Amino acid sequence: MIRIATSIVGKLWGTILLLVSFVLFIFTLFMLELLEKYNNEQSEMSLRQTAAAIVSIVDHDELDDKQFAIISELLTETTNVLIAKNSDEVLYSVQEGVNKEEIQEKIISSKVFEKVYATDEPIVKELTLPSNTKENKNSNYIVLGFPLKSEAETHGAVFMYKNPEALHQTSKETTKIVFIAAAIAFVLTTIFAFFLSSKITLPLRKMREHAFELAKGRFDSKLDTKQNDEIGQLAVAFNQMGRQLKHHLEVINQEKEQLSSVLTSMSDAVITFNRDKTILVSNPPAERMLQKWFVTRGLDSSKPIPVEFYHMLDHVLSFEDQLEEELEIGKSYYSISISPLYSGESIRGAVAVIRDKTEETKLEKLKSDFIANVSHELRTPIAMLQGYSEAILDGVVESEEERNDMIRVIHDESQRMSRLVTDLLDLARMEAGHMTLYKDDVPLVSVIDRMTHKFDQRAKEHQVQLKFETMISQETIIPIDEDRIEQVLTNLIDNAIRHTSQNGIVTVSITEDKGYAKIEVSDTGQGIPQDDLPYVFERFYKADKARTRSKGGTGLGLAITKNIVEAHKGKITVTSIEQQGTTFTFHLPLK
Repeated sequence: MIRIATSIVGKLWGTILLLVSFVLFIFTLFMLELLEKYNNEQSEMSLRQTAAAIVSIVDHDELDDKQFAIISELLTETTNVLIAKNSDEVLYSVQEGVNKEEIQEKIISSKVFEKVYATDEPIVKELTLPSNTKENKNSNYIVLGFPLKSEAETHGAVFMYKNPEALHQTSKETTKIVFIAAAIAFVLTTIFAFFLSSKITLPLRKMREHAFELAKGRFDSKLDTKQNDEIGQLAVAFNQMGRQLKHHLEVINQEKEQLSSVLTSMSDAVITFNRDKTILVSNPPAERMLQKWFVTRGLDSSKPIPVEFYHMLDHVLSFEDQLEEELEIGKSYYSISISPLYSGESIRGAVAVIRDKTEETKLEKLKSDFIANVSHELRTPIAMLQGYSEAILDGVVESEEERNDMIRVIHDESQRMSRLVTDLLDLARMEAGHMTLYKDDVPLVSVIDRMTHKFDQRAKEHQVQLKFETMISQETIIPIDEDRIEQVLTNLIDNAIRHTSQNGIVTVSITEDKGYAKIEVSDTGQGIPQDDLPYVFERFYKADKARTRSKGGTGLGLAITKNIVEAHKGKITVTSIEQQGTTFTFHLPLK
C-alpha cells in the first residue's frame, strides 16, 4: 500500500481524487443551497396558491360551515391557517400540535404583518415562533400573510405557515440524495481514476523497468513504441539511448582492453597516481615492483613507494612539469619518467613509467668487468711471451739452458692463454643455453670415488690429506653427464687442494637429502671472507687476487661449475669461515 501511495500511479490517482473531491464538495454545497432555496420557494408558492384559493372562496361577510369544509380540504397535513379580522380577532384557525394559541397570538399581533390588513399585497416572512411539536422550544417558520378585501374595505387577512419539521425533512431527504449521489460519483471516480492513472502510467512503468535493465547492462531490451504521443516519442528516445549506450560501452571496453593489453604487455612498470598520491592503476610489472619494495622496506613505512619517488611526485604535482630521472634505490637502479595528468585545465594526478635497470646496469658492469678481466688476464702472458721471444730473437740468451727455460715459460703461458680462451668459450656456450648434456645412468658412489682418487697424487704433492666418505648405498643410480660432473669435481677438488695449507684435509662426502644426492667438497684451508661469498660464482671473481694467477687459476672455474650443476637441475652453495675452511655443496636429483 505504501509503495502504491509513493508511486506515480498513486500520486496521479490521489491528485485526480483530490480534484474530484474538491469539485464534488463545492457542487454538493451549491446543490444543497440551491435545493434549500428551491424548497423554500416551492413552500412559499404553495402557501400563496393555497392562500389565494382560500381568499377566493371565503365569504367576506360571513364564514359558514361549507366554506370551512372547503378550506380544510385545501390544507395539507403540515399546513396551518389563521383567518383574522384584525390583530386582535381570529375568525377561523386550523392548527396542529402544541402551543397553538401562543403561535396564533404572535402571528396576528406581529408588527411585521400590520400592513397586511391595510394593503392588497401579501407578505412573506420567516419568524421565530414556539415549536408546534416540542414544548419550550422555538423554530423558524415561513409565514404568509394574505389580505382579505371586500370591495374598498379590508376585512382581515389569511395567515398560513408550515411546520418547520416538514421543511427540514424535505431538506434532509434532499441532502441524503445529494450525498448518496456524491458518494456514488466519488466511488466511480476512484475506480475510473485508478484505471486511468494505471493506463497512463503503464508506459512509464515499462520505461522504469527498461531503465533498470539498462542499468544492469542489458542493452538489447527494447520498449514497444505503439503510441504516437509524447510517451511514445519518449520510448523511441529510450531505445535510441540504449543502442547508443551499448555502442559507447563497447567502444570504451575495446579501448580499455587495448589499454589493459598494452599495459600488461609492457615490460616497464606503469603506475597512475591520484592528486593525493594514492595509486589508482598499476600494471603487473608495477605490482611486482611494489611488492618488491614492500618486502625490502618491511613494515617500517606505510608508504608503498620509496621516499625518493615521492619527492619526484611532489615536484610534478606542484609544478605541473614532466620529470625524468635515474635513481639508485638500495642496490637497484631505476629510470623513472613522471608526467602530469589533466582534467580540463586542472591537474588531477600523474602517471609514472618506471624501468628497472638493475639487471641492465649489472650486465653493463659485468661486461666492462669482463673486458677488463680478460684484458688483465691476457696482458701478462702476452707481455711474457713478447718479452721472452724478443730476448731469444735478440740473442740475449747466453746458454742453452736459459734458452730452454725461456721456451718453457713461453709454452706454459701459451697453455694458460689456451685454457682461458677455452673456459671463456665453454662459459659463453653454457650461459647462452647451448650446452648439451649426455646423461647416462651411472652408480653414483663408484663414479665420485673414482673422480676423487684421481687427485691422490696431487694431494700428496701439496702434503694434503684427501678423504672420501659416503652414507648412501653402493647401488644408488643417478642420471648425469659423467664428463661434466667430473669437470665440476675437478674444479672444486683442485681449488680445495690449492687453497689448503700443508697437513690440511680435503674431504669429499656423499649423502641423500630428500630425493637429491648431496655432494660436499670441504677443506680446512684459509677460507673465504664473508664479503666475498656472494660473488664466488661470478666469472673472473677471485677472493685472493694475488694468489690465483700464481696457482694457475683463471677465475672462471666456479662460474662453469655453477652452470653445469644448474643444467642438471641441481643447485650449488658455499659456506666458509676464515682460517677454518670452506665447504662447497651441490645437489643432483636422483633417479
